[in-house]
Amino acid sequence: MSKIDATEVLKKVRKIEIKTKELSKHLFSGEYSSTFKGRGMSFSEVRDYQYGDDVRNIDWNVTARTGSPHIKVFEEERELTVMFLVDMSKSSFFGTQNQFKSEINTEICATLAFSALTNNDKVGAILFTNEVEKYIPPKKGRKHILRIIRELIYFEPKGQGTNLSEALVYLNNIIKKRSIAFVLSDFNDDGYESATNIAARKHDIIGVKVYDDLEKKLPNVGLIQTKDLETGREQMIDTSSKKVRSQYEIHFEERYNYFYNTFKKSGSDVLTINTKEDYVKHLLKFFKSRHK
Repeated sequence: MSKIDATEVLKKVRKIEIKTKELSKHLFSGEYSSTFKGRGMSFSEVRDYQYGDDVRNIDWNVTARTGSPHIKVFEEERELTVMFLVDMSKSSFFGTQNQFKSEINTEICATLAFSALTNNDKVGAILFTNEVEKYIPPKKGRKHILRIIRELIYFEPKGQGTNLSEALVYLNNIIKKRSIAFVLSDFNDDGYESATNIAARKHDIIGVKVYDDLEKKLPNVGLIQTKDLETGREQMIDTSSKKVRSQYEIHFEERYNYFYNTFKKSGSDVLTINTKEDYVKHLLKFFKSRHK
């Protein structure tokens, strides 16, 4: 990388740091702490059952062995691990509004990462396309977060498509401890239900779907040349056809419903963000709903 290139990289990373660090400091640090602290719990000890204890925590093996009810005691894990599974496929580098989907993904990751930094949590990332292309092990510190931001901005993926299953399986295999895992993608994929269910048993999964208006609804502008960014397939579409526009919308809804239902059935949370919207309000709403 040339000196000029390196200077531009630093400027762009610094710009995102300033914007997202301030957001994290003023809006999300308290929300992050109240939302995720206490979500990660580790086993501490077994003691006699006392009136008012949660019966779901009864240790039935010890109870059967001793003949009197005993309960498992858990304590809050002071240190959490936050993982970002970020879709780097060709379709993420698209947007007809304020920003590309990839740019919004980067800012969301940066904002959450600086919130984690405030709480002394580790942050890591898995960048994927139709395969896992880069793994950044979870660590603490500002320099590490800046490295993740730099990779999200300038990483050049080899693949074009999307394979969510592979990314989720990789997460489950590589991260042994329970983590808070944000999956940021347009979810232009299917067949990832099983991988989501398995990952959700071990990790706290949050699916973040970022999409553009043009992916949801075609404008009526006559014949247009289109290209699928992930497959490279080109075709001419007659957008003046009501049937064509309707099929296009149905396809989007089917993909969205699969994403939503898959994550919800696994017990995971979901966020949906349009590229023309302010992602900040969506994150705040998410934090507040989770805290409740």
